[in-house]
Amino acid sequence: MFKNSFKLILVIAFFFVLPHHLKAEVSTETFLLEQGTPPPGANLKNCEPTLDKPNPVILVPGTFERSAQNWLTLSPELAKKGYCVYAINYGLTHAGPSTGDIEESAKELKEFVDNVLQLTGARKVDIIGHSQGGMMPRYYLKFMGGDKHVENLIAFVPSNHGTTGFFGLEQVSSGVADTASCKACQQQLIGSEFLDELNKGNETPGNVSYTVISTKTDQVVIPYTSAFLHGPEVQVSNITIQDYYPLNLIGHQGIVYDRLSFAFVYDALAHQGPANPDRVVK
Repeated sequence: MFKNSFKLILVIAFFFVLPHHLKAEVSTETFLLEQGTPPPGANLKNCEPTLDKPNPVILVPGTFERSAQNWLTLSPELAKKGYCVYAINYGLTHAGPSTGDIEESAKELKEFVDNVLQLTGARKVDIIGHSQGGMMPRYYLKFMGGDKHVENLIAFVPSNHGTTGFFGLEQVSSGVADTASCKACQQQLIGSEFLDELNKGNETPGNVSYTVISTKTDQVVIPYTSAFLHGPEVQVSNITIQDYYPLNLIGHQGIVYDRLSFAFVYDALAHQGPANPDRVVK
């Protein structure tokens, strides 16, 4: 018993005398491991931002989704372009991933962003989200000081003003969808108390650039125009994919695998301000 107690004292003492940078490394490894299996190209602890790509890119999945699947296509594409990519999983409940109270999920995002900034030494990040993952970061930006740490919020089919219902989501998800016990689902319905609070007053706070990429064939965010944000054109770009690619009938789930849609993402990341469709589609 004495030997075991002595070992415990040594372990505790060793931790407290660790050099600061080694403590940070231990913490960093832990926060990345907690995310589980990342999509290809993401959550590499040794990635260093460059002068032309100074902002790490954080990928945020949608309701019932995990990053490994949600960002299977975009994550490696961003990594190939030289971005440091980090993918979060959040809001896990018995109903599935990304189903918990959205305010609590925003707190998880805040902690994740803080860790990424500490890990990389960057001043700001860019956030790319899908569905709830495109709307939830707005809570972080508006109520948790996140606007000071984020340059771009790029959102695929975000539920910014809610939906009339999650029709068909059980079929297009991985089979674990349980909309009845999914608190985030209820919060994303049009007229919810959560969305009323989120959208009261300024919808696009701070010096953040907001890019929304929507599709007329959205089966989840209904009507699809519910995704759009109100704000000045220099700060907000509301894009409907069919306005530029009329034959592209991509839906709510498929848009995050659609390379035509990716062009707007790359444009937003490469320029000041939100994506400019006229610059993308010539």
